[in-house]
Formats: sequence, structure tokens, C-alpha cells
Amino acid sequence: MTFAPIVPSSGLVGWNFLKRTADVQQQTLAAQPQFQRDALYYRETLPQIRTAEALVADRRLLNMSLSAFGLQDDINNKYFIQKVLEDGTASADALANRLTDKRYRAFADAFNFDRPEGSRASEPKTVERILSQASRNEFEVAVGQIDESFRLALGLEPALADINKQTISNDSKWFTIMGTPPVRTVFEDALSLPNSIGSLNIDQQLKIFKEKSMAVFGSSDVSTFSDAEIQETVLRRFMLSGEISNVNTISASANALALLTGQF
Repeated sequence: MTFAPIVPSSGLVGWNFLKRTADVQQQTLAAQPQFQRDALYYRETLPQIRTAEALVADRRLLNMSLSAFGLQDDINNKYFIQKVLEDGTASADALANRLTDKRYRAFADAFNFDRPEGSRASEPKTVERILSQASRNEFEVAVGQIDESFRLALGLEPALADINKQTISNDSKWFTIMGTPPVRTVFEDALSLPNSIGSLNIDQQLKIFKEKSMAVFGSSDVSTFSDAEIQETVLRRFMLSGEISNVNTISASANALALLTGQF
């Protein structure tokens, strides 16, 4: 599919433009002939799927399904994906529940091939939800080819909405944030945390994330990030972090060049 999103500049100026136009631009992508053909095929074919094996065997269906959860890079890991789907999420020992990346749990839960009454694949609302998510993800991927920070920022609101609608503890919500790479990256940068924090014990990481959140945003309650103003503050800090990093990189390059040319 050929789709080029309009992103006039980087940083906060570009982000503010993208926010204003994202819905219209995503609709433009969804109206592309290739996406329309794939969506029609998905609507007609997915309700006939009864097993994880059948879904994985249909590359066209699998690609759309994975894309809805940002897992499209796993398209060739068929045995792994089939195992994730077959295990489902009901058992604590299910593969999706044991993986650090919580997107796999959301993926397995969407289809529920492990439930006795049959998979959700035949339910119209499942089909439409996946198509909507896939359209959004493909737009984010296209944006990411221009500016990766914008891709991550676009995914924050729906990811936090999914996390906050779950009936789980606040600590579990933080673990989900920490276990969802795109969301974790936004929060690490917004909280000025180093990537090396990931090498610490998971409980230590939780403590640091909560303490920094309290210090920076005045709350360690994940539900507060559903507030539009607080979420905007998170994204603003994330964007500024990227701009500062770029300035530091440019400065370091300039200093190195000056040394090489004998200007220092």
C-alpha cells in the first residue's frame, strides 16, 4: 500500500499539526483501494476461522490480525503465534501471560481460541475492532517512517485507554505499561529515565516509575493519565526529550568536527 502521511516538521510544531489532522489522514489511509480490498477479505473470511492453525495458515488474515496489535513483524513466526493463540489467556501458564510484551496477551485475548464456546473470530464486533485497530496501526507505522517519536505518541492514548479499562490493580497497570514497548518508551523519556533501568529487578523498576511519576506529574495512579491535560503533559515532555537529544547529538557532532579541523 502506498500512503504518505503529511508531517510538515518535527518536534512540537509537527506534533500539534499531526494531532489536528490525524483522524482525517487515517480515514484517507483506510479509503485506499488496497486496504479496502484487505478489509473486505477479512470481513468475509475471518468469521469462517475456527482454529488458531487456520488463522496462521492464511497469511492475509494473519497480517491484518497482527497489525491490529502492532505485532506485524511476527508474520513469519507462525509456530510461535499459533502457540500464543491456542494457549489463550485463561490459564496463568498460557504463553501470552508469561511473555514480557503485553501486546501478545491483548492479541490472544481478542480471539480467545481457548474458550469452550468457540473463538471470538466469528463475532462481527471482533472483526470491526481489529480492522479499526489495524487501520490505526498502519497509519502509525507510516508516520513512523517519517518520525518515530510521532508514531509512539499517536499510540499512547488508545494504549492507555485499553490499560485503564481493565479491572486490575494500579501496580498491574504499571507492569502493563512497562511491558508494552511503545508505551514504555514514551514514559521513560517523559520521566527522564535511562534505558538501562530495564536491567533492574522488575519490582525496583515499578518503584522507580511510580516515584518519578509522583514527582513529575503529582500522581502515581495510572488512571490519572486518562485525563487529557495530563496526557498532553506526558507527550510534551516526551517530545521535548527527543528535541533535547537531537540538540545534544548535533552539538557533539559539531564539537567532533571542530576537533578534527583544529578549531579547538
